[in-house]
Amino acid sequence: MITSLKALADHLQLSPTTVSRALNGYPEVGAKTRARVLEAAERLNYRANPAAQRLATGRANAIGLLFSTRNNMLESPIVTDLLAGISETAAERGLAIHLFPIRAGEESAACKRIVGSGAVDALVLLSPIFDEPETQSLAEIDFPVVAHGRPIFGQDVASLSVDNVGAFHKGAAYLAALGHRRIALLNGEEAYAYGRDRREGFLAALGEAGLQPDERLIASGQQTYRRGHEAARAMLALPDRPTAFLCSSILLATGASRAIAEAGLSIPGDISLVAHDDAVSALPADMAFADLTVLRSPVRAAGRRIADMAIERARGTPASDLVEVWDVPLIEGGSTAPPRG
Repeated sequence: MITSLKALADHLQLSPTTVSRALNGYPEVGAKTRARVLEAAERLNYRANPAAQRLATGRANAIGLLFSTRNNMLESPIVTDLLAGISETAAERGLAIHLFPIRAGEESAACKRIVGSGAVDALVLLSPIFDEPETQSLAEIDFPVVAHGRPIFGQDVASLSVDNVGAFHKGAAYLAALGHRRIALLNGEEAYAYGRDRREGFLAALGEAGLQPDERLIASGQQTYRRGHEAARAMLALPDRPTAFLCSSILLATGASRAIAEAGLSIPGDISLVAHDDAVSALPADMAFADLTVLRSPVRAAGRRIADMAIERARGTPASDLVEVWDVPLIEGGSTAPPRG
């Protein structure tokens, strides 16, 4: 085992500067030399001293994740899977991850402190930080930043989001094409971009199908099992109840499924059910129904890509070149059918 850069350089009969630059991906080092250095470092189990590496390269070799403690985000299985994806990419690249929980009102001060510390090379800001009027300006700090989710105020920042407008347009249009005329939406929080976008796509599809939206069939709020159950139960008690539900999460759909069963109704015989599925390991789609029709967008894959984007920003790639919106396919299952009669 080799424990110093000088020892590795002596072993390879190269200068310490060349070895350091090869290990840190500098483009002026030739491909063959870089491959030789990396192979030797792996074989000899060489790991750079973080403090020395930071002094030599100006890089911390770390990504920071900034998130608000306001909504207990780490309790969410979706956030956990997102972090798992980020961690996988970081581990592959030999990077550390630093978590920075911050209290409401302290976001700007926290960013300045973190950037000034030199502890990270880039920051990932988890939604909904950019959706708050008080913190929208964080996108403009002079530091590599990547946002998870579409910034609601249109800030010029690297970001990865899914096509929520297109996805919920797709889901509502699919149900309308089956013949459903009373389609309910169990949405997430419409104060944030994803919730607004999903409502927009849903309403656009209804309009194109010649259907008038009924506000009694639209509910928004936190994406929990309890809220899905309560909202669906209230809608099913209406004299002109819905014949289909489009849900913003698996948890909402699971609550709706229970309400449907309690009302003595069946899926898909009486009620069709579609849900957005983040493909979270702790929230399998069959929690709601054994063969659920879903709008699928794996959040772990998004986490992996976000980490790559943070690395690219740290290396100087412009934010405008790192704005991605992923398509969300509809995967037809056994939870949807034409309405009775």
